[in-house]
Amino acid sequence: MIKTIQHEFTDHLKVAENSLSQLADKLEMATRLCLASLENGGKLLIFGNGGSAADAQHIAAELVGRYKKERKGLAAIALTTDSSALTSIGNDFGFNHLFSRQVEALAQPADILLGISTSGNSTNVINALALGREMGCKTIGFSGNTGGAMNGLCDVTLIVPSNDTPRIQEMHILLGHTLCHLIEQHF
Repeated sequence: MIKTIQHEFTDHLKVAENSLSQLADKLEMATRLCLASLENGGKLLIFGNGGSAADAQHIAAELVGRYKKERKGLAAIALTTDSSALTSIGNDFGFNHLFSRQVEALAQPADILLGISTSGNSTNVINALALGREMGCKTIGFSGNTGGAMNGLCDVTLIVPSNDTPRIQEMHILLGHTLCHLIEQHF
């Protein structure tokens, strides 16, 4: 067990170091997009599947509530939380439209869409990002591996340099927390 524990921590640290060296500039760019949106009355719409859905909810909660310090609430919505919308859209339009239908209903051109997919290829995430771009929204992607289909759909794609889903997910929440911290420092 100790060897497995050491291996998990060592892998995490290696991916974290590589992510820092490769993604710091892109995270700054993503933060600047988010700040511009929030300063101009926009909001962040955040979405993903499975663990990425949990990350979307986590990031939105940090912005609406607080991350580390008292400040005004910031406009962020996780598109993964409305069970009635998710089940009706899934039933009536199909799972591939879970997020794009909500983007169609809720997004405005001043908004940011933050799609999270470890592969960068989740169809419902890709559909929402594509529609958001058509609507004039700025798009940010959190992915891993090669970035997948997200690469052509995002103004900024933060691709975790790993093909190991747990390591990618760990970096996504670190990226999300750092994004929240930078936004909070501004406000």
